[in-house]
Amino acid sequence: MTAETVAVGRVRPAGGALGLRHLITPLAVCAALAALYAWVGTLELDSIERRSLNRTVILTKAVEHIQLTLVATALVLVIAIPLGIVASRARNRLITPVILTAANLGQAIPCIGLLVLCTFLMGVGFQTALVGLVAYAVLPVLRNTMIGVQQVDPTLIEAARGMGMTRGQILRRVELKLAVPAILAGLRTALVLTVGVATLGAFVAAGGFGELIINGLKLNRMPVTVVGAVLTACIAFAVDWLGALAENLLKPRGM
Repeated sequence: MTAETVAVGRVRPAGGALGLRHLITPLAVCAALAALYAWVGTLELDSIERRSLNRTVILTKAVEHIQLTLVATALVLVIAIPLGIVASRARNRLITPVILTAANLGQAIPCIGLLVLCTFLMGVGFQTALVGLVAYAVLPVLRNTMIGVQQVDPTLIEAARGMGMTRGQILRRVELKLAVPAILAGLRTALVLTVGVATLGAFVAAGGFGELIINGLKLNRMPVTVVGAVLTACIAFAVDWLGALAENLLKPRGM
């Protein structure tokens, strides 16, 4: 048996194991949704529960929740990655503590308290919830961008300079590409945080599954609360799974 045959034989099982591992989460999510549907089907719902647990309402709340999560995450990327790059530079060491302190404040202040403060300034609605979500989720992406850029091997940067690359080219073609795994890990964390915290958007009339959870608690309707909580958890697991796939697909070759 040649060395090439041995190498191929070792790679194939690893690829199969990787594919199987990535199927566990979506299968578990589908099983949870099927179990939830079957459980609700066995209940005798009253008129209040039927108004909350019908296809139209659930689809509307799912769209609102996902929309809130995706828009907040997009804003986090636009804000956190440039700030992370700025904070990673040694020449900016005087403003780096200011950037990190501001990012830490978003998580130091309880999210519900931050939403209340935003409500006084902006009123209720989608935009108010976005401000709270972005403030809460910006830290993981910012810090991971900063760490990812700082951990790039200095010899690679010197080699790029020797090839005649400008600072901008080195940043785009070398530093950011090698920092992709760290940035994606921060993004994955931010996505999961945003899905969970988005339930609080119901307090400022931003919609989402938080409305089901809160209405179920206020009206003492356990099925409504359970459905809202389980669907929120399923979205969180789904986005975490998509983030894991993105990490594997987008990381530079050889890493």
